[in-house]
Amino acid sequence: MSRRQLLRHTAWFGAAVALTVAGGEVISHIGGTPASAAADDPNALRFVQLSDSHLGFSGPPNTDVTGSFERAIGQVNGLGFRPDFAMHTGDLTHLSTPPQFDQVRQMLSGLRTGQVFTVPGEHDSVDDHGEKYRAVFGAGTRGDGWYSFDVKGVHVIALVNTLALEKLGHLGTDQLDFVRKDVAGLSGDTPIVVFSHIPLFAMYPAWGWGTDDAVQALSYLRRFSSVTCLNGHVHQLFTKTEGNVTFYSATTTAYPLPRPGQGPGPVPVTLPAGQLGSALGIRDVTYQQGRHALAIRDRSLA
Repeated sequence: MSRRQLLRHTAWFGAAVALTVAGGEVISHIGGTPASAAADDPNALRFVQLSDSHLGFSGPPNTDVTGSFERAIGQVNGLGFRPDFAMHTGDLTHLSTPPQFDQVRQMLSGLRTGQVFTVPGEHDSVDDHGEKYRAVFGAGTRGDGWYSFDVKGVHVIALVNTLALEKLGHLGTDQLDFVRKDVAGLSGDTPIVVFSHIPLFAMYPAWGWGTDDAVQALSYLRRFSSVTCLNGHVHQLFTKTEGNVTFYSATTTAYPLPRPGQGPGPVPVTLPAGQLGSALGIRDVTYQQGRHALAIRDRSLA
């Protein structure tokens, strides 16, 4: 590719960029600058998102996905603070084999965080509707692996939308009913954070980058003043705001995928030598009680 194309793709895949959400507006700044005053508040909620480690993948885009995932874990452990929790937003493995799940479990145990949570990707349910995934990571979940919890004034919902890919991403009636009942008793000023693997908006349906019944799930969240949806799957940074809901797609620790509509489909992209680290990364998020703004910083592995 040309130098101009390389710069454009590197920016899309995600060098370190910090984003602050305030009043529905996304304000970005260079990743080396302070994310927000909330980051200095010892009572603030701090958590980390990792995604799409694809352990078991082997190919030119990344010949050592285990090594890059190890670097991501090291980066989390070197943030200078102990996150309240870490969330892996799916495609933990590439082929959902028991050894791959065991390897991910052991590696995630090395994270120095309060707790570690996961949601499954489609690669984590290749041949069994996610049964092997839930055998390792499904304790305490409901249905096919969804759940929720509260932490430092924030209500967190973890959804599963990867088990019916013939319908793009899909939640289903049982899970939609779970969301409706789960938030029914919450005050409208409760900040909501929703994790899923596939985006909860129609990012690029032709490639399966969307969830066909997400509008129904989001209708239960419209009354809340702050809703943040964090997903993986697309292997690149992307932000979209609709009213009180802001969507953030995360990058990957394995390999980049093309920009939507660029090329024949969502197939792994091989970058020029030395550029892969800029396309991989982690995300840390800060929330300070009493404010609706979440500070989101994406950090590359370069």
